[in-house]
Amino acid sequence: MIDVRPFNQLGAFRNAWLDTHHHFSFSSYYDPARMGVGALRVWNDDAVAAGQGFDPHPHRDMEIITYVRSGAISHRDSLGNSGRTAAGDVQVMHAGTGITHAEFNEGTEPVELFQIWILPDRRGVQPGWSTRAFPRQGGLAVLASGRPEDAGSGALPLHVSCASPASIGPT
Repeated sequence: MIDVRPFNQLGAFRNAWLDTHHHFSFSSYYDPARMGVGALRVWNDDAVAAGQGFDPHPHRDMEIITYVRSGAISHRDSLGNSGRTAAGDVQVMHAGTGITHAEFNEGTEPVELFQIWILPDRRGVQPGWSTRAFPRQGGLAVLASGRPEDAGSGALPLHVSCASPASIGPT
């Protein structure tokens, strides 16, 4: 079922450096009718101010996909991974048995991104992080997927069971 909700009716939080809108219950926004869809638990529209970001914080047993819409976000984690994901590109973090990470906008303009959390198909997987550039080619592309048939497509792998690919955004 498609449920069209105007952007101004989403759950929201704003402080000096973060303007976020929640499609599902998240943090201090709670709506028992909006707890996610299947394994999809979080879809947030975030704008992170220049020179700001999320301090180190832990996650576990969650697949976290970040699609950067404008600007770039920098990542550092407890596994020693670090990198920068620019507009149009995707990063995937497997929280698994536990990972601590920080994400920062090191640029001079706000970063806009989608952050999507999906429950994994099993608990306790090896934590990890990866990012990939997706050159724009027109149309839709599979950017992240748990389907075995997408393994050689260039899509970032997810630890999820799904009947269809998790396509996010244009390429």
